Amino acid sequence: MNDKNLKFVIVGHVDHGKSTLIGRLLYDTNSLPEGKLEEIKQLCESLGKDIEFGYVMDHLEEERDQGITIDTAQTFFNTEKRDYVIIDAPGHVEFVKNMISGASQAEAAVLIVDAEEGVKEQTKRHAYILGMLGLSQVVAVINKMDLVDYGRERFESVKKDLLEFLSNINIKPSYVIPISAKKGDFIANKTGNMDWYKGPTLLEALDTFRTKESANNKPLRYVVQDIYSFDKRIIAGRVESGIIRKGDKIKVLPSGEETRVKSVEEYLKNVTEAEAGKSTGIITEDKLFIDRGNVIVSPRDLSAVTSRIKANVFWMDRVPFKKGESLMFRCATQEVNCEIENISRVINSSTLELIAEDADEIKNREVASIIIKTDKPVVVENFNKMEELGRFVLGREDTCAGGIITEMV
Repeated sequence: MNDKNLKFVIVGHVDHGKSTLIGRLLYDTNSLPEGKLEEIKQLCESLGKDIEFGYVMDHLEEERDQGITIDTAQTFFNTEKRDYVIIDAPGHVEFVKNMISGASQAEAAVLIVDAEEGVKEQTKRHAYILGMLGLSQVVAVINKMDLVDYGRERFESVKKDLLEFLSNINIKPSYVIPISAKKGDFIANKTGNMDWYKGPTLLEALDTFRTKESANNKPLRYVVQDIYSFDKRIIAGRVESGIIRKGDKIKVLPSGEETRVKSVEEYLKNVTEAEAGKSTGIITEDKLFIDRGNVIVSPRDLSAVTSRIKANVFWMDRVPFKKGESLMFRCATQEVNCEIENISRVINSSTLELIAEDADEIKNREVASIIIKTDKPVVVENFNKMEELGRFVLGREDTCAGGIITEMV
């Protein structure tokens, strides 16, 4: 088995079957926790229902009562080829914020559409977000084919509508697969219910996707989270990419000061390096001024330290943004005040209609191309080159927008 796993997100309109699909994937790959299937059967019997695989993911009582998934959850299964991490992103309109968070972690996506209902507003909005986040590995599944008598004509009609929209946002799914998550058609197994379909199952399609370049092979980005002074001064942080080693020469941004790593510190362990994804401590040879939000890189790196950023944002607050308003810019552990000095265009995230150019406001669920000016220099990257420092959020008291950096001005 390939030791690299693949993270993928499942997105789509509310009630189109995401949680059921996840439950079926776990069931068909023998990945359900011990006793979970019996628990689900008993729950469904008490509610007078047939077995509902959606309850595998809906752990919270609140979710079961409301019948909607309200958080981004992760779970795991494997095929003969590799391990998978499923990121379940909410479909309900109020939970778009969580969906952006989930999709930004993914390497591929499954876009799910109900065969009866067809392409809906949230289908389009979630697809747009996938495109905005640069997710090019996409498989579309037309679910609940059992409810339309496994009809090829209905499948082709929904597929046509979906592909027309996706072509407008430059998303070309590798496959469009008819499935029934509830009945198990073409998830892991081919069945006789759709003899007219000659393509792969969902699992076969996922196995064709590529994993991203290992973050260990990227340039060093060590994001400082805190400073602890015990008998020695330890810089605590997370290796977002690359590897940090004892003896390495490093540069601290945004100041640009250079020093060496005297030691790598891990509680009760003797280590000399930390790789991408690891939260660890380091001690430097020189006592430089280092604070939360600083980013440690290799001295030869031409990293971007800037106070003006070109970006695409998805506005998620019911209260519109008005030009001139001060916001908080957060990227990794960096937090600085900022303003949006230019809104070059605003579009409707579902219809792709151009709402305004050179605008003065951004409303709920609108997407905008903007230029941000931060009060202090920040360390950022183009999202398509290094997503670890290429995504950010904007906030008032709470998060009100999520976005990706397209260019440093």
